[in-house]
Amino acid sequence: MIADSFGRVHDYLRISLTDNCNFRCFYCMPEEDYDFTPASRLMQPEEILELAKIFVEQGVKKIRLTGGEPLVRKDAAQIIAALGKLPVELVITTNGTRIAEMLPVLIEAGIKTINISLDTLQPEKFLLITRRDLFHQIRSNIELLLQHKIQVKINMVVMKGLNDSEIKDFIDWTKHNPIQIRFIEFMPFSGNKWTSNKMFSLDEILAVVEKDFTVLPLKGQPHDTAKSFMIPGHEGSFAIISTMTAPFCSTCNRMRLTADGKLKNCLFSDGETDLLTPLRNQEDILPLIKASIWSKKKELGGQLLTHFEKLDADSINNRSMITIGG
Repeated sequence: MIADSFGRVHDYLRISLTDNCNFRCFYCMPEEDYDFTPASRLMQPEEILELAKIFVEQGVKKIRLTGGEPLVRKDAAQIIAALGKLPVELVITTNGTRIAEMLPVLIEAGIKTINISLDTLQPEKFLLITRRDLFHQIRSNIELLLQHKIQVKINMVVMKGLNDSEIKDFIDWTKHNPIQIRFIEFMPFSGNKWTSNKMFSLDEILAVVEKDFTVLPLKGQPHDTAKSFMIPGHEGSFAIISTMTAPFCSTCNRMRLTADGKLKNCLFSDGETDLLTPLRNQEDILPLIKASIWSKKKELGGQLLTHFEKLDADSINNRSMITIGG
């Protein structure tokens, strides 16, 4: 069991396979000429598996693969197949571009839920946000997942003045489709030019939805990051991840392993613990894992404790989102 000093047991591990991505979303990876981590500094497939086994032996029940875009890694299929043999719930967050070619591997590994990052339903705006003309390919791949009865969750980062006007369109999508839309408050990370006036809050999102729909709250699970809701008559549902205005730190059970083998005990932690170097040196890394989680701050890495409207994003000491892995 891996626990922190506040009694929170950590049984959910997020593993970033790469900081590379075939998109260039400004809120995640601002620069087109981003300097990716050299392959030699990335965790290799056998190292990922060895680390995962250590965490599973300590009680981890769920592993999520992230990136960057995890499916652009050339050996992603090998890694997914190996992790699929572990006694855990294996899930993945992806931009959806490579779903069609990777689907047999995902199914064979027992992945039953896939989160797709999609911030707009307008092809022109999609090109503006991602700098890639792949909207229709992603929509087709989402349909493919639904045909194979794989649960689809859509991650939509809501940004005021950019896509907040599409909230109703995303809700309409759930009318005849068994998907969950997850509206995410825009969060500050290194280089993403976050300002409070771009942030669209939980209350604002709910107010927009409630203009046109009857909204009923759903009972949450013990470690939910999202507040879930249903609309009578809709096949799907929606949820809101309110990290900035109503955080869920008190029940957090998450650990993050970056693609270069650093353990972050919080998305907003200002420090990290290198696991890859001692692993390569054949050292015992379990004490490092336990010490890292034990030192976890009570809320938001100890950095975002002021009201978001007063927050100075430049004062936050953290990585960019793409190098953390979400």
